[in-house]
Amino acid sequence: MPRGIPYIVGNEAAERFSYYGLLAILATFLTAHLRDVSGNLAPLNENVANEWQHNFMAAVYAFPIVGAILSDGLFGKYRMIVSVSLLYVAGHATLALMDFPLYTGIDPKQLLILGLALIAIGSGGIKPCVSAHLGDQFGTQNKHLITKAFGWFYFSINFGSTASMPLTPWLLAHYGAGWAFGVPGIAMATAASVFWLGRYKFVHIPPGGKAFLRETISVDGMRAVANLIPLYLFTIPFWCLFDQTHSVWVHQARRMYLMGYDPDVLPAQLQTVNPILVMIFIPLFTYGLYPLLGRWFEVTPLRKIGIGLFVTVLSYDQHLLLVLYLRGAIALFCSFPLGQLAL
Repeated sequence: MPRGIPYIVGNEAAERFSYYGLLAILATFLTAHLRDVSGNLAPLNENVANEWQHNFMAAVYAFPIVGAILSDGLFGKYRMIVSVSLLYVAGHATLALMDFPLYTGIDPKQLLILGLALIAIGSGGIKPCVSAHLGDQFGTQNKHLITKAFGWFYFSINFGSTASMPLTPWLLAHYGAGWAFGVPGIAMATAASVFWLGRYKFVHIPPGGKAFLRETISVDGMRAVANLIPLYLFTIPFWCLFDQTHSVWVHQARRMYLMGYDPDVLPAQLQTVNPILVMIFIPLFTYGLYPLLGRWFEVTPLRKIGIGLFVTVLSYDQHLLLVLYLRGAIALFCSFPLGQLAL
């Protein structure tokens, strides 16, 4: 196993603690704890809060397109991750200052916009680079270990979120936004430090420069991108619905909480169920289900996604989504050339 893997996995656990700790409390903060410049409560209604939160989440997943190009073309993955981590830490510090408007004299909404923007830009440099940087550590002699390394990598993501999702809502409820946003910021600083400590143990792939850019926008490069588009068209509806667990479902849980439903559990803490189940399923699937299915057919990544879409259909009752997912699941399971898939 490459010597740099523990540093990458440790960095990812701390970074995910940071991000999901923020995401766990954002809906509750916007609708119950946001203040004006005078220190008086000025919460947003649920619909406006959802717009703010999902615009932020959309930015978090849009900036990686820019970050990937800058990383592979100019800066390299290591330097990109280290540099934008500082923006990430600054974003959490900015959000923590929202709890002290009488001292800062700044409208908390302005700090909210600035803090979320810094974190979105920071994510844009981290998200496309960390998993690719992990893959860079492997060569022909140890490539058989890459699946195990990514299993631990994905486990660390959910371990970090499992630790933060119960904690930050509790901090918000008992100690305020300063601590609730500040502790994830400390976790992000820890993530950057752990990653920096592994700098001499990593395999560093230099940026491709102009050659990378020419290859990316070439006919073959555009064809490769086009072949992936159908895959993303099938996964977009899933993520649009799933990410409402951080917003709409929290508001629903709060109304259930007010009705007396399980008062010992804060509404925002219910999100913790997902990463716990993922950590349970990772070893069950890796060492149990996939080897079992491998007796009858080759379990490729596309087929895993196809099977997942079949299972996902069972949780929806919309006929359009049913047809869409079934067609996508069949295509992915059969490993059709995605560029030729007729939508």
